[in-house]
Amino acid sequence: MSALQTQRSRSEASKSADVARKAVHYPFWFGGSASCCATLFTHPLDLVKVRLQTQPAAGAKLNMSQMFAHIAKTDGIGGLYRGLSAAQLRQMTYSMTRFGVYEALKERFTTADSKPSFLTLVGMASVSGALGGVAGNPGDILNVRMQHDAALPPAQRRNYRHALHGVVRMARDEGVASLWKGVWPNSARAVLMTVGQLATYDGFKGALLNHTPLTDGLATHFTASFLAGFVATTICSPVDVIKTRVMSSHAKEGIVKLVTDITRQEGLSWMFKGWVPSFIRVGPHTVLTFLFLEQHKKYYRQFKGVD
Repeated sequence: MSALQTQRSRSEASKSADVARKAVHYPFWFGGSASCCATLFTHPLDLVKVRLQTQPAAGAKLNMSQMFAHIAKTDGIGGLYRGLSAAQLRQMTYSMTRFGVYEALKERFTTADSKPSFLTLVGMASVSGALGGVAGNPGDILNVRMQHDAALPPAQRRNYRHALHGVVRMARDEGVASLWKGVWPNSARAVLMTVGQLATYDGFKGALLNHTPLTDGLATHFTASFLAGFVATTICSPVDVIKTRVMSSHAKEGIVKLVTDITRQEGLSWMFKGWVPSFIRVGPHTVLTFLFLEQHKKYYRQFKGVD
């Protein structure tokens, strides 16, 4: 056997081992924990995205760098982390649910002889995302409100001190049902985001392992998660704008009327309003989440003695 054939055989054996070790049963909360870790780094980008999406149609528009400077000048550097407690609550409900359900379904439908097809992964991700969207809606709406609060006139600010204070205030002042305001556009976005992140990450990762010399390491995880972040940002952008407008609004109006109004005022360009800051947030957040998740899994395997 030639040296090249020997190298290929070793590479294929390594990849087979990488795939085989995925049969380990991981804790349900790993996805939520990894997402919380990523949020510590990407929250300022999410806040700027929300502020850009909720800028009024009339008047001067700030771009991303100008919005960063404006927030830092008016609220201080700490203002870039406004609403962090709500963001963490969201990740521990929304991301923990969607990652946990997705991994449980994938484990159930994976056997020693076969793995789920990409379309099956899309179906699993859709179910997981819908459940995550419902579970994470209170945290999501608080996240949007707390990030947007400083941009409102003082008389209109809600002044939530932290996420739990916001939950109590919303339930008391607006009714418990208000915690699920905008749940349908949020769940639709969660479906698209979960398909764009989890299913495509697995798809890209499988393609890289099967069709390139890469093995199951940081280079593969980074490349697959970066591509997944690009896909997720693009397919989620229209729903993300609608979700942000609905959750930050004081008025009660239907989604159809909202879409009609913003299309009339801004044209179809509203569908990708804030795409760049969205990608700048979703891209790094997706990369960091999967890097943290893979490290969670790596150390868990070592702890269990599987490797």
